This record gives sequence, structure tokens and C-alpha cells, in this order.
Amino acid sequence: MELDEIREKIDELDRALLPQILKRMELSADAVKTGLLTPAEIRSREREMLKWASEQNCGDMEPYIHRFYNSLFELSLAYREVTGPARGSVYNDVTKALSADIGEFPKGGTVAVQGVEGANSQMAADSLFPRGNLIFFKSFEAVFDAVESGLCRFGVVPIENSSNGSVRANYDLLNRKNVKIVRSTRLCIRHELLGQPGVTIDKIKEIRSHEQALGQCSEFLKSLGDKVKVIPCPNTAMAAELAARSEFGDIAAIASHSAAELYGLTPIAKNIQNSDNNYTRFICISRECEIYPGADRISLILALKHRPGALYEVLARLTALEINLIKLESCPIVGHDFEFMFFFEMQGSVRDPKVLAMLEALEKSCASFKFLGNYAEG
Repeated sequence: MELDEIREKIDELDRALLPQILKRMELSADAVKTGLLTPAEIRSREREMLKWASEQNCGDMEPYIHRFYNSLFELSLAYREVTGPARGSVYNDVTKALSADIGEFPKGGTVAVQGVEGANSQMAADSLFPRGNLIFFKSFEAVFDAVESGLCRFGVVPIENSSNGSVRANYDLLNRKNVKIVRSTRLCIRHELLGQPGVTIDKIKEIRSHEQALGQCSEFLKSLGDKVKVIPCPNTAMAAELAARSEFGDIAAIASHSAAELYGLTPIAKNIQNSDNNYTRFICISRECEIYPGADRISLILALKHRPGALYEVLARLTALEINLIKLESCPIVGHDFEFMFFFEMQGSVRDPKVLAMLEALEKSCASFKFLGNYAEG
């Protein structure tokens, strides 16, 4: 056959397929709406169809036919989810938040921050809340507790760094504490080695900083050899404060230039981070689910059933709805051998009924589900 004739026959088949596929998806949704089919029965019927397809003597086309039907089942599932009834805690949280009509993201409020003045968290909080009343706490967990208890309306904590990865402690706290993410922001981080005035690097015996900052400056620290002791501490600004109080001036800190100004220190070395493209992402948490205009990011924590294909099924749902996945990270579940929970971040708005229906479906199908919020990155 000539190319034009081949194309004409393909077009003819495609035109015939479309109404059949549409009708099948509608019938699939109607069957589920009767309430007579359980998820197990639906899956059993799909397996029967896959078995039938594999027995049709398709030769070397058999794996492609198998994949075709699998894709058809996934699309039918996605359609059923966005046309089905919406119920559950995520639906209730979202509808309550949207009905509140809280207006634009506030410029002020009582904000919990870990560390002391000069910390990167403080600078991120000032960026988010230029008229905020900052209250400092010793630990990240204390920040979460202050927000969860209502002592502070908001809290600002780091969640990941472009060079050194996620702050796992805060992901764990997001999972354990009853808070929501209402905003996020990125801060360009420039680290300096700070010491007391007149102190040179050959006089330094200890360098202190937060473990994330130490990781972000690992190449510089490695270049110093083993003569300098590297000690983690809770916060970069706390390290600067400690260096300023050092009796012999032999303790240095890795911190920001603003911390040097606050604590009367002098930069011994500047821009010592491994990468010039060094950004830390901070999230703003609140006790209530608050969804502000422009919210276009959704964060979730999911624990999936321990069986083959569980993660793939979640990803297939997102693909069917053309939802862009920004972040996917796994973390072992304590006390469960080789079982993981997953942190998802995706583009989307719960104001879109299809997105909300997808979240509702995940809540029903996953072993555990936590909606962390729908928010914008400022």
C-alpha cells in the first residue's frame, strides 16, 4: 500500500475507536455508581479481560496489547474518580478552607522560628512576614508544637536544600503533627566562616554549625584536613553566638554575613558553600488548613499498600489527569521492614474539581494519607 492509503486506513480505525472508548469509560463509571462493585471485584474483572487478551494469539504484539488494556483501565479509573461522589476528610478540610474566604496571605502575625537572631529561618520568616512578630524556639519540634497548640499562628522551618537534600526531621514532624503548609519560599544561602576579629584560619581548632550547613560546605571543610574539629549544633546563628563567646577565639562558625554583623564576628572565608546555586526551601505551617489565592502546589504524605505496582498506580492517576509531579521522596516506616511512606509534591489547585476528586480517591485507596496543604511559593 502507498503511504496515503495507510494513513487513510489508520484514520478510519482511529475514528471508529474513539466513540467505543468513550462509551466504555461511561459504562465503567455507571457500573461503579451502582454501588454493587467492590474495588476487588473491579480488579478481578480487569484481570479476566487481560487473560482474555493474552489468549487471542497476538504473537509478538501480546505485551503491547496487555499494556493497551492496562492503560485503558487506568484512564477509566481516573474518569470514575473525577465523576464520583466526593467525601472524606480531605474533602471536608478543603471545602471548609475555601469557604472561609480568608483573602490574601497576611504580612504579619505571631511566627515561630527555630534558633536565634541571624538564623536563615529568621531571614525566611522576615521575607514571608515583613510585619511579623517572631518568637524563637530551641528546636524544630518546639516550632511545630507552638503552632499546633495555638501559641503561634504560623511557623517557618527549612524543608530541603538544593545541595544537601531534605531536612528529614521536618518531614517526620509534618507527618506526626497536626499542621498544614500554607506557603513556601526559597532563600539563596551564602555561607561564611566566621571568627572573632583578628583571628586567622590557622588559629581555628573547632568549626561549628548546623548539620545542613556543614553538609553544604563539605568540600571546604575537607580542604582543612583533620586538624580542625567539626561539631554540629542546632542552628547556624547559634554557632555564631558560640564563636563570639569563645574564650580563646579558636572556635569558628559557618553562618551568614548577617550573623557576623549581629555577633561582632569577622569573615575568615567567604562563599564556602559547595555550590553557588545553593538554595534552601522553607515552608510556613499553620494549625488550620488555609488556602490563599494563587495556591498552585499540593503536598501529600502517603503510605502505600506493600504490593507490586502500588506506587505505579498513584503515578498513573497523576499522569491521566496531566498533573506535574515536582517531588517524590521515600522514607522508611519505623518498625516496618522494607515499607516506605512517600512525600509527594505536585502542581495543582484543589479549586479544580478533578484534582480534589483525585485526592479523595487517594485517601480512600492508600494505606494512609495526609493532605499537607495547597499553597503558593513566594
